[in-house]
Amino acid sequence: MAELRTLATSDHPNKSDRNKCSPISLDQEVVQRLSVPFSGRIRGGMRPGKKIIVMGIVNPEPDSFDISLACGCGTVDEAPPTDVALELCVKFEDLQFLRKACVLGTWGDAEKLIPYFPFIEDQPFRIEIHCELLRFRVFVDGHQLFDFYHRVQSLLDIDTLRINGSLTITKLG
Repeated sequence: MAELRTLATSDHPNKSDRNKCSPISLDQEVVQRLSVPFSGRIRGGMRPGKKIIVMGIVNPEPDSFDISLACGCGTVDEAPPTDVALELCVKFEDLQFLRKACVLGTWGDAEKLIPYFPFIEDQPFRIEIHCELLRFRVFVDGHQLFDFYHRVQSLLDIDTLRINGSLTITKLG
């Protein structure tokens, strides 16, 4: 599993360290650091064989939430980095699970097709993003939903996980 480092948030006891990444052991509960919006560093970047796990609970009456694998460790208040290797966007109104990428500041078309919509309001979920040589393979609650072929070619540059929207994060791995 990937080791993540979270970015300190505004409720961090030492606000002078706000823009630094702090390490998190994935085996310990650090609930205050899993607040949304979340931004954490993926130690060593992505590579074939590495996976990211996001476990959470969809909020009651959700609008949407997104999970991004990006290049660059910034603060949660900053604009997104130039390259976003994978952005997963869950939209409850339309029952869509979109995915897209941004390369050199330009967003590609969103891919929309899924066999079913796997999220239910006020219910837990587990998303696994497996990095393979040519693609990301995305699973929800143990079921493979889709593949997303790499647009960002340097996998090691993909070093930031961002999560935002109508969800509560319960665990990252």
